[in-house]
Amino acid sequence: MTDAILCVDDDANILDGYKRHLRKDFKLETAIGPEQGLRMVAEAGPFAVVVSDLKMPGMNGIQFLTKVREQAPDIVRILLTGNADLQASIDAINQGQIFRFLTKPCTPEMLANTLKAGLAQHRLITAERELLEHTLSGSIRVLCEVLSLVNPEAFGRSFRIMRYVEAIAAELHVSELWTIKTAAMLSQIGCVILPEAVLKKVYRGDALTPEESQLFNQHPFVAYDLIAKIPRMTRVAEIIKCQDRYYDGVGALGDHRKGEAIPMEARILKVALDFDALESAGKTKVEAFDQLKQRKGWYDPTVVDALKTAFAREIKYEMRTATVADLDKGMILGEDVKSSTDVLLASKGQEVTPSMIMRLKNFGELSGIRQPFTVLIPIVSRDCAGRPADPRKTA
Repeated sequence: MTDAILCVDDDANILDGYKRHLRKDFKLETAIGPEQGLRMVAEAGPFAVVVSDLKMPGMNGIQFLTKVREQAPDIVRILLTGNADLQASIDAINQGQIFRFLTKPCTPEMLANTLKAGLAQHRLITAERELLEHTLSGSIRVLCEVLSLVNPEAFGRSFRIMRYVEAIAAELHVSELWTIKTAAMLSQIGCVILPEAVLKKVYRGDALTPEESQLFNQHPFVAYDLIAKIPRMTRVAEIIKCQDRYYDGVGALGDHRKGEAIPMEARILKVALDFDALESAGKTKVEAFDQLKQRKGWYDPTVVDALKTAFAREIKYEMRTATVADLDKGMILGEDVKSSTDVLLASKGQEVTPSMIMRLKNFGELSGIRQPFTVLIPIVSRDCAGRPADPRKTA
């Protein structure tokens, strides 16, 4: 957690004054003008608080702090101005989402107290994010692993599509990756209402009866009703409810949203789910992608293009045959793992976890497992110094 503060002004004398009065109590950096300020936010951070003057050439303080918010949403933003008119105050709050608005002259004591309040606010923001990204997401992942043991058909799919949505979201510069990853993990939770035979038909691409189709179409709404009850999960629940929404709005029951009115995360989830369905039906990645392109009006074109770009950066895997004894955390199952009596134990594309290994070992000792089976192992390239390179760059 950072406690660094950045002060931005076009007057070097004012910045020198900040240093004299504040450096004993705060970790302070300064930047002359908004352009240098943005560079420092990008290259010298992270910063907890940014203080900016309003009147600066080329870009005023409101515009500057708005860009700061776009670059680093967690930074607490404070604006100083010698022109305390009402419109400037309104713009500062609405556009830059300013934490505090101070007028000049501002005493060192008042500025110091405001900076302390800004640091306290940043700690609250950071604590909230850590709660979501570590505590809550960890609990959700455990829940999904447990459910995958009970229903590997549905929840094995969740772990497969999570890799797709993460790659697409990164290409589209979606800032809240936690939200889309969590929605992917929980997207199939409504399938608990479906008989196993119906799920098998869905994932093989087989035709459903009208009754089966009606039941399957309800699973996003069932998931919404369950997840919306969890605190801080309203956005995730909304994404999951819209996961089957066509981009052109055709076929939407009780909801007339289409195009960009559909949450971006739901548009990403729709592409990932349909792409996985095509792969599960036996199509290659190229064939599946070509079929997505042919479905006019089904998907956001920018999301489909992002999927194509993500292919080029996809981590490469080596396929090997393995037994349960060979399994290790991080491997990907290259095929379904079944018992000797043809019961599905773990689904193709599912990431190997310690709980999965333990369950398969126990099941193998009791009833037997069909072995060997194929697994995918990430290929880690090495740089010229022999160190592991970034796997995202192995193409």
